Amino acid sequence: MTRLFKGLEGLCRLLILAAFLVLSGSVLLQVFARTFLASAPVWTEELTRFCLIYIGALGAGLALRSGDLVNVDLLCESMPGRQPWIMRLLCALLTAGFALVLIPPAWDYTSIGMRQTAPSLGWRMDFIHAAMLVLFVTLALWALMRVYEMLSRRHDGRPIPMSGDE
Repeated sequence: MTRLFKGLEGLCRLLILAAFLVLSGSVLLQVFARTFLASAPVWTEELTRFCLIYIGALGAGLALRSGDLVNVDLLCESMPGRQPWIMRLLCALLTAGFALVLIPPAWDYTSIGMRQTAPSLGWRMDFIHAAMLVLFVTLALWALMRVYEMLSRRHDGRPIPMSGDE
């Protein structure tokens, strides 16, 4: 299971890098066009927004895993005994529960986009709205992985630094 999650982590990081590179290229094109050309393409702003949406969606689960999401460590870690561990477990369960509950509405939201297109790019919006599915599925997976690791005593539930961040 660990190899599966390492693969998922690598895939998310690769997709975030791709979205960031597209975003960077789009912004550079917009700046170049506004500076040196008579008019700038309007689709670059829309593409930039879509890239930002996917960067956030792909990064949320990784942020949960690495501890980059907002935590209340000050409160948690000041408690005596096993209470910090119980709070971390409860938070992971709640995060997974909320994410799982939000998957069906995210699916509905995505399917609505099939009948819509982006104004300047002309892309079907279900591809863009699918970012919400990605967000909730990856967030649920990372939270459930934390619960599994805690219950199997492989980890204490504290944030795990990403490879290269140690």
